[in-house]
Amino acid sequence: MSDSTAELVSEGRALVRSIAIRIFRNIPVRVDLDDLIAYGELGLMEAARDFDEEKGAQFTTFAYYRIQGAIYDGLAKMTWTSRARLRRIKYERAANAVMMQDADANSNKALGEEASGEWFAKTAQKLSTVYMMSEMDDSEGGSYDFEDPNGDVTGPVFHKEASDQLRKAVEKLPYAEKRLISLVYFEGYTLQDAGEQLGYSKSWTSRLHARILETLSRDLQKLGISHL
Repeated sequence: MSDSTAELVSEGRALVRSIAIRIFRNIPVRVDLDDLIAYGELGLMEAARDFDEEKGAQFTTFAYYRIQGAIYDGLAKMTWTSRARLRRIKYERAANAVMMQDADANSNKALGEEASGEWFAKTAQKLSTVYMMSEMDDSEGGSYDFEDPNGDVTGPVFHKEASDQLRKAVEKLPYAEKRLISLVYFEGYTLQDAGEQLGYSKSWTSRLHARILETLSRDLQKLGISHL
């Protein structure tokens, strides 16, 4: 490890602990905080290795989603007994990948108010699509296990219809894209592991995942399903 990398790792340790504690307090299961910190340290070291200060971003900004993603990846590899917990971790992990990709894409851009609003809208649409796919269960024919917390009986009906439309959109994707979605959202792979299965680099897998979400979001918009 070079001196500059070691310095960045040292600088980011407080951030790792802060993120780990926040996740520890919010996940609905008992885990060891030290395990979460250890996973976060892996993300920190990866961020320190890949950081390029010439892009203009601060290291803590660059490292944030990598640390958080590493923790969620670690959680996903643990043994879980609740399908609801699995779905929540799956969503958090995929949503973090979206935010990291978008942050990287805009790290060296000065977004104006209009561009910033457009970025927010597109990101929200992709996160909505991630949420829907995280709730779908491929092992049960694409079921959508959703209960409206407010007792609105029309809510689950709408979500089931939206899920069915999303599944049809996924089926229209090219094989490699459809396989990536299956690995990440139905088979429990992390984005990096799914990419390795397909023979893709981590950066290419991330870009492909973002592109697929944009395609699916546009397809849903055309059907009048813009958000949940």
